[in-house]
Amino acid sequence: MTGWFANVIWSDIAVATRDTLVMLAASLALTILAGVPLGVLLFVSARGQIAEARWLNRLLGIVVNVLRSVPFVILLIVLIPVTLAVVGTSLGVAGAILPLVVGAAAFYARLVEQALRDVPRATIEAAQAMGASRRQIVTRALLPEALPGLVSGATVTAVALVSFTAMAGVVGAGGLGDLAIRYGYQRFQTDVMLVTVVLLVVLVQLLQLGGDWLARRLDHR
Repeated sequence: MTGWFANVIWSDIAVATRDTLVMLAASLALTILAGVPLGVLLFVSARGQIAEARWLNRLLGIVVNVLRSVPFVILLIVLIPVTLAVVGTSLGVAGAILPLVVGAAAFYARLVEQALRDVPRATIEAAQAMGASRRQIVTRALLPEALPGLVSGATVTAVALVSFTAMAGVVGAGGLGDLAIRYGYQRFQTDVMLVTVVLLVVLVQLLQLGGDWLARRLDHR
């Protein structure tokens, strides 16, 4: 293609977009699987909650805060030996999943904790009055009531993961971020950079709109 987009190889754009979507889908699913239990533990082990354990709450809080405080680019580099041991490679889509999950799970866990805190205390007390066990209180009272907040938190996390996948391009993880760095930045191909930025913006907008719509549908208050 001649003209302003002469440097854009659309087949490369398509592959990079696919890689970004794969990284996002896989890491978001694993982040939710890890972040929900972690957030529940943070909530129920807090002072005055149904499974108060201050030592556990402090320990989990320290771990979560440490992971959240480390910039993602640095976390990517620090976790390279772990990624190599677990996945067998630190490059490409496969090599990016583990750091993405580690970086995002701690972030989402705090959002889960906050969503559970927003559940009225009366909901817990009513479940306790009916003789519900701790597990039943969590699975049948807390999580269903907090579902809109959990979806909103997952939406925020998905948007953060989009930026994380772009940063993962620094270590050769593939995707739109890798394309923007290799061609848009290192080779000064501004048209490639513009296309990748527009695609990332569109992806974020779709995620936000979809997440907001689902959260509204689930909110029956």
